[in-house]
Amino acid sequence: MASACEKERFGVSLRMRQSRRRRQRLFRRNVMHKEKLFAIVGCPLGHSLSPELHSWAFDEIGYPGIYMAFEQKPENLARFYDAVRTLPVSGGNITIPFKVDSMRYVDGVSERAKRIGAMNTFYWKDGRLLGENTDVTSFMAPLRGRKIDSALILGAGGVSRAAIVALQELGVPDIRITNRTPEKASALAEEFGIQAVPYEERARCGCSLVINATCLGMKGRWQDMSAFPEEGFGGRGGLAYDIVYTPEDTKFLKDARAHGWECQSGLAMFVEQARAAFRLWTGKDMPSEGAYALVRRALGC
Repeated sequence: MASACEKERFGVSLRMRQSRRRRQRLFRRNVMHKEKLFAIVGCPLGHSLSPELHSWAFDEIGYPGIYMAFEQKPENLARFYDAVRTLPVSGGNITIPFKVDSMRYVDGVSERAKRIGAMNTFYWKDGRLLGENTDVTSFMAPLRGRKIDSALILGAGGVSRAAIVALQELGVPDIRITNRTPEKASALAEEFGIQAVPYEERARCGCSLVINATCLGMKGRWQDMSAFPEEGFGGRGGLAYDIVYTPEDTKFLKDARAHGWECQSGLAMFVEQARAAFRLWTGKDMPSEGAYALVRRALGC
């Protein structure tokens, strides 16, 4: 089956919101004026607000950086990391579907990234290209102080790994995972010591926290889809947490809200992981209030 990238015919070439002429001008400016180049790699990237957010932050604090989006087919990930070392790219973000595979292309990863088995950020230190995972702390932020007795994670990708570790660090006693490909859910369940739930039984699991860690609901072809049947929210209350942030109010969250559930969008997780990555690259803080305001404006909130 063709990948999403193949279906949308996105190639190896650099893809940004700006025009091709704008991209070329930015690149020449980077070379001539020694500005540092930062990037995000993933597929698809049309939904991503990372270029807009980080570009704003560089301007806001007067940092000499530019940020570009590199949309890649999975088979070209190695070429991307060759470019990271050659250009060089001073740091970057990693999103679907490359958080796990990226670990093989860096010189080392943090203990947390190693435990998770996925990275969402890369940066340079002492001449070495290193990987980090800022998803765990950003995922936990909206959950701190809550009493959670059980959680179901929908999806088995890199962000699911971060969610498992975050829930374990929060002391959640009953963590379950499900995926359309049962082997993937079973593998993560065995790796982290949690329970795998058959995909067709996910609506009957009865967990008080349900987390969408899939791309379903994301702006574009998946926007009208949800990984969780609406009837699964009926007859009980709980918290629905969607890691998708574009749009902020997904079908998953709308279905949950219709049945009286509390809802948490992926906006806070997105902003906080970006701020953590920015700090790694620059040693400086991304202004928090301005960052949230920018993302909300971009989303039309």
